[in-house]
Amino acid sequence: MAHLPPLSWLRAFEAAARHLSFTQAAEELLLTQAAISKQVKLLEHHLHEALFERRPRSLVLTKVGAAYLPKVQDAFDRLTAGTQEVFGNRRTQVLTLRAPIGFAVNWIASRLPRFLDAHPKVPLRIVSSIWTEEDAQYDLDIRYGTGHWTGFRSDQLSWEVMEPLCLPTIAARLKAADDLASERLLHVLGYKEGWGTWLAAAGSSKVNAGSGAHFDTSLMAFEVAANGGGVALGRSSMAAHELASGRLVRPFGLAVPVSEAFYLLTPETGQIHPDAALLRAWLLEQATAP
Repeated sequence: MAHLPPLSWLRAFEAAARHLSFTQAAEELLLTQAAISKQVKLLEHHLHEALFERRPRSLVLTKVGAAYLPKVQDAFDRLTAGTQEVFGNRRTQVLTLRAPIGFAVNWIASRLPRFLDAHPKVPLRIVSSIWTEEDAQYDLDIRYGTGHWTGFRSDQLSWEVMEPLCLPTIAARLKAADDLASERLLHVLGYKEGWGTWLAAAGSSKVNAGSGAHFDTSLMAFEVAANGGGVALGRSSMAAHELASGRLVRPFGLAVPVSEAFYLLTPETGQIHPDAALLRAWLLEQATAP
């Protein structure tokens, strides 16, 4: 396969072919006429084909040049469109909210249509914190923790309690917390408080709080539990949908409060999207709605 020529050579050829003039191409690309001519000659040498007929007072494309031009223009068009798609919608254009994927699916998704219907002209992007880098550009951020992050104003979105969740068939054989010793515990990584905290509150002494399987999202833990793979420990903001659907049930009547929660973070300094305040107010309203 032939090596692709340098982009600068192709750019010089495309401009010269469009104008049929090295001089006008040079003016457009802010180069000298000699530089354009040299780059086109280098391209022709690279391709082993003449792209132009150089006449005393005009420039004419050869048959090969005329056939190559639309290919080059199509490539530039695709590159422009791709660059715009990935990098064009920055903070000044698209309002970007970053959130943990479990919270986005279990809490935001069911409420979001109301915001979209009320504000159809607000360009919105929601990205998962699993896939974005720490220095990625976003206007608002949702994080799980105690509410203290340097450089951000934090507003609490959830007030969490945690309790075991499982299939009804598994719940039927669980009469007391110690019965969990015979079940697989499903853990979600990243939480300060987990099975050890709940089991202590339940007064259990026979269950190994560290046993079982570990996952990096509640989505996976709930899905495994819903397929009979064990008993998950769900937080109230994340488990509401699973409980409402009946896929999972509460085998015990003990819900233990936790000290951490989901918080909405707004940067204290720097540029922010003009619609960020609108989304922030809506999220806080949803957090306190019955």
